[in-house]
Amino acid sequence: MSRVVVVGRPNVGKSSLVNRLAAKRLTVVEEHRGVTRDRKVVPVEWNGARFDVVDTGGWLEAGDDLERKVSRQADAALDEADLVLFVVDVTTGVTDEDRQAARWVLKSRRPHLLVVNKVDDALHEAAVWEFLSLGCGDPLAVSAQHGRGAGDLLDTIVDHLDDPTSVADETPDDDALRVALVGRPNVGKSTLFNRLIGEERSVVHDMPGTTRDAIDTVIDTPDGRIRFIDTAGMRRRAKTEAGLETYSVVRSLEALDRADIALLVIDATQGASAQDQRLAERISAAGCPALVILNKWELIDTEDREKVLSTVSDKLAFLGDAPVLKTSATSGRGVHRILPALSQAKEDYTKRVSTGALNRAIRDLQIHQPAPTGKIRYAVQGATEPPTFTLFIAGRLPQTYLRYVERSLRERFDLGTTPLKIRVRTE
Repeated sequence: MSRVVVVGRPNVGKSSLVNRLAAKRLTVVEEHRGVTRDRKVVPVEWNGARFDVVDTGGWLEAGDDLERKVSRQADAALDEADLVLFVVDVTTGVTDEDRQAARWVLKSRRPHLLVVNKVDDALHEAAVWEFLSLGCGDPLAVSAQHGRGAGDLLDTIVDHLDDPTSVADETPDDDALRVALVGRPNVGKSTLFNRLIGEERSVVHDMPGTTRDAIDTVIDTPDGRIRFIDTAGMRRRAKTEAGLETYSVVRSLEALDRADIALLVIDATQGASAQDQRLAERISAAGCPALVILNKWELIDTEDREKVLSTVSDKLAFLGDAPVLKTSATSGRGVHRILPALSQAKEDYTKRVSTGALNRAIRDLQIHQPAPTGKIRYAVQGATEPPTFTLFIAGRLPQTYLRYVERSLRERFDLGTTPLKIRVRTE
C-alpha cells in the first residue's frame, strides 16, 4: 500500500492532521511539544482509494538523547515514503527549525507537498505564501483542527500517488493474530516490541512513559501473520496525570480489548507488583490468553530468582497457569521462545471439540466423581476464542464441581492455559 509520511518540526499539528485525514482520532494530540514519539501507521480511504499515512515525531537537527531517537524514527519513516507531507505552522511563520527540516526533506529526494497548517480563517491565508522561501513548492493551506482544506489536500495526495490501493483490491489482514504488549512504564515493552518485529519501530529510552500511543505492526511468521501492538505503560490511577497520560492509558486498554493474546511484561528486577496484579485482572476480564514475560532476567542474582518467581505466583493468580517466559529484550536472550508460545496459545484458544468426544468426557468425569447434587445430562461446545462449553443439567451443581469439570476438560483435551467458559442451562 502507498505510504504517505507526515513530517515537520515539533508542535506544528502533524498528529491533528493525521486524525483529520483518517476522519477519526487515532493518534494522541496535546498542546505541547514532544507528544508523538513513535511512528504510527494509519489507513486512510478517500474516494475509493486507500493508502497509509504515517505520523512521526517532530524532526530536529539537534536535541537531547530522546529527541535524537525521535528524529531517527522520522528518518526511518522518510526512507519508506512514497509521498511526504511537510507540515509547518502559519501562526509562527517560518522558523529556523522549519528551514532545517526543509533541507532534510529536500535532501531525501522524496516527492513532497508543503502543508501549511492552522490556517483557520481567511485572515491567515495571506501569510501562507511566506513559506515559499523554504523551496518546497507551492503551499497547501489547511486547518487540521477545523477541517478547512482537508478535502483538497486528500485529492492532491491521491493525484500524487502512483498507485493508491483500491478499496476493492485491498488484501485484509484480519486473519492476523493480535498480540498486545502491556505492562507498567519502563519495564522494556518497546525494546521487546522492536526485538520481536526485527526493527526499531518504537522509541526506546530509559525515561518512563516514552511510548504515548498504541503502535501496531504486522509481521509474517512460519505460523501465520501476527499483529503486535505496543502500548503505553499503565500506572495506577492515583499516579496517572490528567490529559495526555490518561488518554494514553485509555488507548492501551482499547488495544487490550481488541487483542487475541496479551503479553504481560514485568520487570524481573522488581518482581510482580500490585499494579501488575491489577493488569492481570484486566487481562482476565478481557477474556484473552496471556503470557507472562519476565524481562531483564539476566540482571537477577541466581539466589533471588525463586523469590521473583514466587511473586508471580502470588500476584498473578488471575491468569491461572499462564506460561512464564524469562527474557532479556536488550540482548534477545529467551525472546525466541515467545513465538512458539504464542502459536500454542492460539491453537488452544481456537480449539474445537466434537460433541461426541465432549460427552464421553462428561460421562467419564461424572463416573470418576459424581456431583453431590444434580447431574450433567449432555454438553455442547458453543463457541471458540475462548472455548465455551454449555452444560445441560438436571438440578443444581455447586461452583466447586463446575471448577472440577473445567479442570477435567482442560486436561482431557489438552487445552493448556487458555481461558475457558463454562455455561449452565437447567432442564
